[in-house]
Amino acid sequence: MNHHKSLLAMVGFLLVVGCLAFAQTVPGTNPQTGATTMAQTEATTDAMSSSSDRTFMQKAAQGGMAEVELGKLAEENAQSQDVKNFGKRMVEDHSKAGDQLKQVASQEGVTLPSDLDAKDKATKQRLSQLHGDAFDKAYMKNMVTDHREDVAEFKHESSAGRDPQVKEWATQTLPTLEEHLKMAEQVDAKVAGTGRASSGTSMQPQ
Repeated sequence: MNHHKSLLAMVGFLLVVGCLAFAQTVPGTNPQTGATTMAQTEATTDAMSSSSDRTFMQKAAQGGMAEVELGKLAEENAQSQDVKNFGKRMVEDHSKAGDQLKQVASQEGVTLPSDLDAKDKATKQRLSQLHGDAFDKAYMKNMVTDHREDVAEFKHESSAGRDPQVKEWATQTLPTLEEHLKMAEQVDAKVAGTGRASSGTSMQPQ
């Protein structure tokens, strides 16, 4: 009789141990496992968002350098005073924005590019061979296209960016880029012969 009770007790013990072991293998039944999975998910999300912000910073730095280099070229090769003034504005504004971005990148531990990419080098090479009216038209067409892309990308970062500092920089820089786009469209229309200068005055940099 005692042997029978001992056997039942042993069977009961084994069932309890088996249930506990099974519970630990079922997803969501172990609080520690659930916490670890959640932490891993958050870490993956943070990594993706930081990667997106980092890509934006690097692309913005690349584009800013190109605007400065092409702006300097416009001051030298342009025929229209409006185009020269626009080029000067690009050098000033994008140099300032670039310096601010470098500070953010330094705080975030992000290495920014220090030279133009292949596409921008090719554009600079092509425009450097043009002068006068031909340069004015080609340069301003490029500026309209570039700034439309810039405005779209900065709008996205200012609304969807995850890094607070990068998002703030994008938000603060966006109005300047929108102003650049408006100016570029006006000057482009003028040098293309579809715009009309008012009272013969030229646009002055602010």
